[in-house]
Amino acid sequence: WPECHIPEWAVNLSKEKQQEKILKLVEEIVLRYRESKAIKYWQVENEPFFSFGECPWYDKKFLKKEIDLVKSLDLRKRPIIISESGEFSLWTRAARYGDMVGTTIYRRVWSKEFKIYFTHFFPSTFYYRRAQIIKRIFGKEVICIELQTEPWGPKLLYDLPLEEQEKSMDLERFQKNIKFAKKTGLDEFYFWGTEWWFWLKTKQNKPEIWEEAKLLFK
Repeated sequence: WPECHIPEWAVNLSKEKQQEKILKLVEEIVLRYRESKAIKYWQVENEPFFSFGECPWYDKKFLKKEIDLVKSLDLRKRPIIISESGEFSLWTRAARYGDMVGTTIYRRVWSKEFKIYFTHFFPSTFYYRRAQIIKRIFGKEVICIELQTEPWGPKLLYDLPLEEQEKSMDLERFQKNIKFAKKTGLDEFYFWGTEWWFWLKTKQNKPEIWEEAKLLFK
């Protein structure tokens, strides 16, 4: 943490050396998992066009190298997903680079600038219409790779009291987010928060979200 940062051992390496190490990591990951039937897509980078965290450099040519490397190693030729923020992007850059576009849906988050919880006002049609535009212009499918079903507070979860966690996610908000997601017209969603549901159930004696989620996967 944060999601985008350079590990300590690589801080003093040149940009070229850092990229060399990244390509080696990508190669090892693909070689390790390419025969797995659990792999449906490959996601290359995480929101590479969105400045979040400690991102020291941005390099479109290098992103293309990563994508080409994955494609060259994957004998099954599974689609490459490039992701962009659901709320702060038009998704066009991801559509130019990826076989598919992965987007995010976060409904209630902590604003560190204003020190308040903020609920996004975008309607479900906001996602649907953009997905249709991407499909029409680029011929690319859009899926949700991060649907918020866990808290987003002023601190990391393990430093956040349960009472504070529930200000941005509880059973009622979970249910509302599922209903909202269904209205977007997107066909595929990846839930962000399954470990948190399990922690609530096993460590906090609060199985409500876990049990609600089970109904979705029957």
